[in-house]
Amino acid sequence: MTHPALAPNHVAVITGGASGIGLAAAKKFLSMGMKVAIADFRQDALDAAAASLGPDALAVRTNVSSRDDIERLKDAVYQRFGKVNVLMNNAGTDGAGPVLGSFENWERVIGTNLFGVVHGMQVFVPEMLDGTEPGLVINTGSKQGITTPPGDAGYNVSKAGVKVATEALAHELRNIEGSKITAHLLIPGFVWSYLTKGERTEKPAGAWTPEETVDFMLASLDRGDFYILCPDNDVDRATDEKRILWAAGDIVENRPPLSRWHKDFGDKFKAFLKG
Repeated sequence: MTHPALAPNHVAVITGGASGIGLAAAKKFLSMGMKVAIADFRQDALDAAAASLGPDALAVRTNVSSRDDIERLKDAVYQRFGKVNVLMNNAGTDGAGPVLGSFENWERVIGTNLFGVVHGMQVFVPEMLDGTEPGLVINTGSKQGITTPPGDAGYNVSKAGVKVATEALAHELRNIEGSKITAHLLIPGFVWSYLTKGERTEKPAGAWTPEETVDFMLASLDRGDFYILCPDNDVDRATDEKRILWAAGDIVENRPPLSRWHKDFGDKFKAFLKG
């Protein structure tokens, strides 16, 4: 059963909508008879995306880390369409680096990935609650916010924050009498997108396309899933589940943090995966 917010003439707002998962979602929603507003910081990508979506879509240049920009986005959407049924907080960036790395990089990544989501929820959801139609909030997280692999610690922190904030929003919404809005956490696998391409020009065999990810997202929403844990062509759900369980087990078993990558626990983790 399709989520009632995903209906003809309903309105979707998608940040990070100029490419990747965001653009694929915009095209899918338009194909369902919905109206779409996309927001992105990159003007060239935004212009190209708007051209591909056609005149019925609204495109607004937006820095999601700016509360004022999100307020302007909301005003533009309500002026054009009069309502919002679907909010997809999808804008993201990476490269924050290690804990002892550049503060400016941490500020940029957390500003976009975490505060961009917080701004979106706080600015749009109260207005959505004032409406009478069903609503849907989809926040794009990451497996790195759950298993927190070494490397880009600031990115992991930002996506862990998105997970926690989305869980809290779902709880708050289900305890508001009469609320017709649900919240969901999109957890993509390896997706061929602007962030993951680097200098590569051909999609790796292991990566899913953004369209595959959006199709999986919609099927998960049809089931009522909160955690939309996407596989890819390299990693199946069973492997993801074991990686997540191992990460949680660091606390329960009192292992060193990030023991999956610790020299004394690497073989034990491999055995756990096979078990």
